[in-house]
Amino acid sequence: MQISRNFMVIGVAYLCLGIIFGMYMSGSGDHEFAPLHAHINLLGFALMTIFGIVYRVIPEMSGSALARAHFWLHQAGALGLLVMLWLLFSGRIGEAGMVPVAPIAELLVLLGIIAFAVNLWRNA
Repeated sequence: MQISRNFMVIGVAYLCLGIIFGMYMSGSGDHEFAPLHAHINLLGFALMTIFGIVYRVIPEMSGSALARAHFWLHQAGALGLLVMLWLLFSGRIGEAGMVPVAPIAELLVLLGIIAFAVNLWRNA
């Protein structure tokens, strides 16, 4: 698995989604989804691009089990959180509906960051 490339390619996909979503909000004048737009760009594009660059600059990090765990934890957590935010802001679920899933998604992102930090500590 090419961790660096995968993070950056998926990050660019999120950037495209974020730009399209931003264009929709601008064109419609409806900015109710602005927090979701920000999360798409931050969790999706910015963080994944930073992770991809770090793995490229410090290749010793990229071959470890921690790198693979980080990648999959971040993918699952970010996607889960973004879907939950979309459901919330679109009115399909209320705040109570987020309780079972959103904390799990947030925990997955956090565990991925911890895996990244440990990997960085060991290999950088």
